[in-house]
Amino acid sequence: MSKIMFTEAQRKELETNPNVIKVSDRSITYAPEFKVQAVKENEEGKSPYHIFVDHGFDMALIGSKKPKQCVRRWRETFKKYGEDGFYTERRGKGSTRRPSSKDLSSEDQLKKAEARIAYLEAELDFVKKLDERERQAKKKK
Repeated sequence: MSKIMFTEAQRKELETNPNVIKVSDRSITYAPEFKVQAVKENEEGKSPYHIFVDHGFDMALIGSKKPKQCVRRWRETFKKYGEDGFYTERRGKGSTRRPSSKDLSSEDQLKKAEARIAYLEAELDFVKKLDERERQAKKKK
């Protein structure tokens, strides 16, 4: 997250740029097509600052360090996932990276359930021990 707080007028100005999907108080969501194009232009030798300026961004508004940070992050995504990495969401519930229990075999589901039960039992034992120690501490007073 950025330390910059965008005003309502600044958000509206940024949203007029076709390379922006949405703008919140602190962040800008860039279009995947722009990210791909920025990475390719950067690989050809163009600086992140000039890429953003050429695509209509006001550097006084978003900050002069932001393009370098964004392009560095986008290059890593491009290297790891390719062009498709910008078009698929890998965070949150909509993520395609989260393993689904529906895809697991019966044995794997059983192992997963047993591990969860063991964890919950250990958690319950911990709470019981804590309660017992609190009762003992009250008796000493």
